[in-house]
Amino acid sequence: MTTRAATEYRYEKLTWPEINDAVDLGKVCIVPCGAVEQHGHHLPLDVDLVCPGGIAQGAGLSLPDKILVLPILAYGYTGHVMDFPGTINTHYTTFIEQVLDVARSLAYHGFKKIILLNGHGSNMPNLDLAARRANLETDAECVVIAWWNLLTVDKTFLPNWRESRFPGGCSHACELETSLYLYLDEADVRRDKIQSGTISFNNEENPFNWVDLFGAGPATAVSWTSSYSETGVLGDAELATKDKGERVYKEAVLQLCRFVNYFHPRPKDVRKDLHRRTPTMPLPWGQQPRQVP
Repeated sequence: MTTRAATEYRYEKLTWPEINDAVDLGKVCIVPCGAVEQHGHHLPLDVDLVCPGGIAQGAGLSLPDKILVLPILAYGYTGHVMDFPGTINTHYTTFIEQVLDVARSLAYHGFKKIILLNGHGSNMPNLDLAARRANLETDAECVVIAWWNLLTVDKTFLPNWRESRFPGGCSHACELETSLYLYLDEADVRRDKIQSGTISFNNEENPFNWVDLFGAGPATAVSWTSSYSETGVLGDAELATKDKGERVYKEAVLQLCRFVNYFHPRPKDVRKDLHRRTPTMPLPWGQQPRQVP
């Protein structure tokens, strides 16, 4: 008998008995992680929610028997953007602990495969640490994926898609984010206000300190956004189109599903204690539970 858990990809739409069924199916949990922050004059504050959320839902619709998509974690680490009204910042320790609490809860209930699908660049170092801690402090496997990095799996996609300059053309509220938002929520784009913007320190005379979603210089430091941009737009937003957004959406969903198909059945690597003498105390930062036979 097919249970609802086999066809429902939305975590919050299951009942608690159906969660037990989802655990039995070994479903992969996708946790979209975003932010509420400025995206120039033409995009709303919810870009970093709409983009990862839309891609996660697309994957869930494609593989409902293998995926559960959780409600999005809406507030990220955005302190450097607070000069722009509307941005909501979560202290990095609060953010890391919230993500880790979600991962711990999922692992406790029996879900052993977790994907943190990120939509905000400055969340990345914090999500990396949260995932590392989840892998050491629970018996689940937790990985981080920035949705835009899914576009780099097929090496032919970006060269055939991108028209903006590198570096800088795809950075923030740019060709990429504006295109995807046009596809996912066109009505909320202020088309008459779309205008490209530059990052002041990205220039040919500076081979060290430069940024782009798809690369960064060896000495790059992220400081106050208002110090290198007056509008908050970092990139070639004027090159964005809805058609490009559709192509991005389909490619990201495709590659996320490919990863789930790999991740879902993959056996977990086995930890080995290589001490000659058994340690006489637990790990000081929390110990992973022993596997139950």
